[in-house]
Amino acid sequence: MSLTIVLVEPAGPLNVGSVARVMKNFGLRRLVLVNPQCDRLGREALQMAIHARDLLEEAIEVATLPEALAGCDRVGATIGRDWDSPVPVREPAAALPWLRAGRSAALVFGREDRGLTNNELKYAQQLIRIPTSDDYPSMNLAQAVAVCAYEWARPAPETSPGPEVAPCPQVAPEPIALAPFEQVEHFHQDLADLLLRSGFLYPHTASSRMEKLRRILQRANPSQNDVALLWGAIKQLNWAIDHLPRPNSGQ
Repeated sequence: MSLTIVLVEPAGPLNVGSVARVMKNFGLRRLVLVNPQCDRLGREALQMAIHARDLLEEAIEVATLPEALAGCDRVGATIGRDWDSPVPVREPAAALPWLRAGRSAALVFGREDRGLTNNELKYAQQLIRIPTSDDYPSMNLAQAVAVCAYEWARPAPETSPGPEVAPCPQVAPEPIALAPFEQVEHFHQDLADLLLRSGFLYPHTASSRMEKLRRILQRANPSQNDVALLWGAIKQLNWAIDHLPRPNSGQ
């Protein structure tokens, strides 16, 4: 199981270097920077990374958040503000085990000054909020990464039976192979096109209604085969629309 740390438009080279150091502390290797606003290999970043220079050298830079999430089947995003959303908002101790249960997970951190936009948060299946003091709720980027990385690396707590109860042998369930991010996004685009074409959606309300449909699918945690089945239904419906008998306008 791998975890990708995604930083969206990081502005401070000191922060980026500190994040790399924290990642190495907890055995994380994959760092992706979305449209970075600083030089990850500059003097300040390397100075803070210390022995994690290799992580900065191997880090990947992409232009958009969807590019950063390609190949991931579980996506969590940190949030430091109130947001009225149906997406579950959990503390790191509750959210990180869910990320570990997948095959390839991503944890997204927003800009130092304003976090993630609502449009970026929509890609996450779970939102993570670190319970800080109301007197000073803002955390440094590297500190937030450290809290989450610790919860990722921490072994799951063991439960021991009572003295008179023998433990029952159990087989750990296989991780659910959730559909990869890019497959789900392509499905949503094709679904929106079909619903616009059929008249179920109207252009001026399509975005808000598709957001609700997106949340329904996220709650279902669909596998790759689940999405493929739904995708097949979309293709068949498009075929049927194309082959419907046309009304004779001359009669």
